[in-house]
Amino acid sequence: MKHSFRTMACTAGLSLLTALIPHANAQGLGLRVPPGQLLPTPPCLDFGPIFRPGREACTPNTHRDWLADMRAWRTERRIRIGYDGSRYTIPELQWAQRSFIQPQMMVHDRYFYDPVANKYTVDRYLDDLEKRYGGIDAVLVWPVYPNVGIDDRNQHDITHTMPGGIEGLKQMVADFHKRGVKVLFPMMMWDEGTNDPGKDWPTAIAEFMKEIDADGINGDTQDGVPMAFSLAAEKVGHPLAFEPENGPADEGLAWNVLTWGQYAPYVFTPAVDRYRWLDPRHQVNIQGRWDRDKTNALQYAFFNGEGWESWENVWGIWNGITPRDGEATRRVATIERAVAPYFASEGWEPLYPTLRYGIFASRWPLADQNVWTIVNRGEYNIDGDQMTVAYKQGMRYFDLYHGAEIKPMIKGDVATLSFSVEAHGFGSVYATSVDPDPKMKELMAKMKTMTSKPLADYSSEWKALPQHIVEIAPTTATSSAPENMVRVEGGEYLFKVQGIEIEGSNDVGADVQYPWEDSARRFHEHTVDIKPFFMDKYNVTNADFKKFLDATHYKPKDSLNFLKDWKKGTYPDGWANKPVTWVSIQDAREYAKWAGKRLPHEWEWQYASQGNDGRAYPWGNCDWLGASRGGGNCPVDTSTLAPTPDKGRTMLAASDVAAHPAGASPFGVMDMVGNVWQWTDEYVDDHTAGGIVRGGSHYQAQGSIWYFPEAYKNDQHGKLLLMAPSYDRSGALGFRCVKDAK
Repeated sequence: MKHSFRTMACTAGLSLLTALIPHANAQGLGLRVPPGQLLPTPPCLDFGPIFRPGREACTPNTHRDWLADMRAWRTERRIRIGYDGSRYTIPELQWAQRSFIQPQMMVHDRYFYDPVANKYTVDRYLDDLEKRYGGIDAVLVWPVYPNVGIDDRNQHDITHTMPGGIEGLKQMVADFHKRGVKVLFPMMMWDEGTNDPGKDWPTAIAEFMKEIDADGINGDTQDGVPMAFSLAAEKVGHPLAFEPENGPADEGLAWNVLTWGQYAPYVFTPAVDRYRWLDPRHQVNIQGRWDRDKTNALQYAFFNGEGWESWENVWGIWNGITPRDGEATRRVATIERAVAPYFASEGWEPLYPTLRYGIFASRWPLADQNVWTIVNRGEYNIDGDQMTVAYKQGMRYFDLYHGAEIKPMIKGDVATLSFSVEAHGFGSVYATSVDPDPKMKELMAKMKTMTSKPLADYSSEWKALPQHIVEIAPTTATSSAPENMVRVEGGEYLFKVQGIEIEGSNDVGADVQYPWEDSARRFHEHTVDIKPFFMDKYNVTNADFKKFLDATHYKPKDSLNFLKDWKKGTYPDGWANKPVTWVSIQDAREYAKWAGKRLPHEWEWQYASQGNDGRAYPWGNCDWLGASRGGGNCPVDTSTLAPTPDKGRTMLAASDVAAHPAGASPFGVMDMVGNVWQWTDEYVDDHTAGGIVRGGSHYQAQGSIWYFPEAYKNDQHGKLLLMAPSYDRSGALGFRCVKDAK
């Protein structure tokens, strides 16, 4: 039998491999388990794309011995952890084994929800994915982070505020189910600084998911979801597929039937996923949210017979799939869905010997048939003889990827298979002694059409998504200050600000794209010509907003959470001069329109707060929070500057708008920082809208770095991802208005 230069390139110390994965009968030594989610390949494959002199080559026995060690390790490891894979036989969880393509979908995505029509648009979302990369098997619906922590709503409170509440969620999940797509939601066990759910999290999650008929849970930041969550779901009669972000301890495979694969950095030789190897029924979805080229993830997934997290909307930053990667995804997923039963095979043989450098294969036997999944890790097309297989009379071989039968070269009991695999591409072979069944014939017909155009003909150019600002119409200009407004003189202003979103680094597409910029980015600096305007001295109060309601009888179409802290149409006693909250940016715009005003542009808000001396806070450079720690260089009582931060799990009421007189800005505008966030501009791209909120609030959720960060300084802003008014409203977010001056 022929042996490839690559697969047979390798003696380089089988002894080293055996030290990593000793035979199961190694007495008294125990089993030293290699770290990480990827198991080691034969050491002689670790030389990379260029053979170095002095390295010993693989021998014909290398693959045999490595595979024997791998199987011995698997057998012993299962014994050591007392492995019980019975949950993989639960009917309600078996969908996970066929869930190859699963995006994390931000609920803010405008293909999923139309804020103008006020309705979920599941079909539009799925049709777009079907068109671009062949559709999905499951979806991780993501409603919580990064907005959680702007107020005291916990993860379930926020999900309940999605449009339509519980009934809306149930219908949305049902719409996905109609299209054959399973639905997961996340759980954030770090969310211990907001409202107490009133019961243990396993029970709360199980009951909520049963109520809306969801299928699974992603454990955000978790190294395995504890068994208590599976038991709670089974107790309420609604088993859930749990999917930790990070790989669990090996024992956790018994109740975590899904995981993410966090593989980067990728190496040339694809490695075997630890969890797939321990139980081939375990589904992994490889995650590489920031990767602009998806080739590595797709090839590792195909090699391991597993799935991919087709995540594009990353916390509101669009990292779209290129046309080439979209077409590669369509082809990989089409084959994987058709041969899914093969991937549960205990006889899986990774790194099946191949004949050409850079070609790697896995063999998946099922009864007397075999499927190979093949990847070309190189940068050029490879045609001709690719691998040899054991031959017996009557065997037929098919190039599944190209949908054509292979005519092998037979020599004794060995068949040599010849076919092509394009650069950074994929291949698949099917061997059978009987006529292919109708499903296989259907697959080959589909693949023949699909692959008539090579992947190289599809563009691999990645492009950032442009944003635009939502227009704010000017008001009628006035020459004298309206009641409770102060004049802000215009002038040339160096507008310098940065977004403080937790993730996204300074990648193009992060934060916002101002009208004078050619792309979104995190750090901004531009000289702006500020026209004079009048600004509300104080935030709009509950009493102010009540006048608006009495005059207009305004009622938003999406009224969930509207003025949530009011009762029977009015605010609580003693709250007349507190800033109105639980208003969306649309609600604020309607008030401003009624008042003959408008919301401020962000640079107007910052100029009114900072003036032209570059001060850090409206009152100067005194850090009132630092002062509480014995620093900050504050000459005055800091309690007169801004509210003392509220760090409890239940958010207290905001302060009255005139409670901090020493906090005035250079123009005499009050309460700009530290009481409630304030709406300013909105930025929109094809998929996401974000509201720029300024000033921070008195509420600071504690206990995690993942809560919505405060932006107290004049050169900082927050970006709140917008979905719908019910979801966008917050008890820590209000607004003030401006009016143009003559």
